[in-house]
Amino acid sequence: MMLIRYLSQIGKYFLMWKEVFNKPTKWSVMRQLIFKEIDDLIIDSLGIVAFISFFVGGVVSIQTALNLTNPLIPKYLIGFATRQSVILEFAPTFISVIMAGKMGSFITSSIGTMRVTEQIDALEVMGVNSLNYLVFPKMIALLLYPFVIGIAMFLGILGGFIASVYGGFGSSDDFIIGLQQEFIPFHVAYAFIKTFIFGLLLATIPSFHGYYMKGGALEVGKASTVSFVWTAVTIILVNYILTQLLLT
Repeated sequence: MMLIRYLSQIGKYFLMWKEVFNKPTKWSVMRQLIFKEIDDLIIDSLGIVAFISFFVGGVVSIQTALNLTNPLIPKYLIGFATRQSVILEFAPTFISVIMAGKMGSFITSSIGTMRVTEQIDALEVMGVNSLNYLVFPKMIALLLYPFVIGIAMFLGILGGFIASVYGGFGSSDDFIIGLQQEFIPFHVAYAFIKTFIFGLLLATIPSFHGYYMKGGALEVGKASTVSFVWTAVTIILVNYILTQLLLT
């Protein structure tokens, strides 16, 4: 019975995708909605992303340095390990899971509140495709999400550099040699491919939970929690699949 319910929800989610692109809202209205979503979802996230990235990059660097107990192991491995950790997993995946909490709950609660206060019904009565009006601007805004992750990568590595050099774990030359050591440009492309897909998941899964929720104000809170859980689970599953496809 539970399996049927899950399959029904998955089917409903993909039908929502189809409906988002039907009967588009006129461009003059859509443009304002897109700029508003960019401000709410992208610009407002930069502060928390910058803070977390910088300090987690520093922690990765310190932990790597503390584990290099053998004097024969070169110090440049601190920079190498920081670069690999930040670019491959930390920036695209870890930040996306955090954003599932920040962006996801914001999207679900804002759309859920519109459902509870019957604003979505009012849009439908006026002949507006409410899914296109509410979800499409979020999807377009989150096409800029790789830009946020690019900043997270830069600040993560910068945090690692500062922690390593000023913590006395190695010289700046060692760290920079580590950054350059065996660098594979495709790893950056792989991170941005993942990020692009995670951005679409961050826009659509919370929107789905907000749009189709039933009940009152209490259910809005429950829908936000459920949307965070499912967005995080989906991001981790998709991360595993993409890693298998792109890196093996």
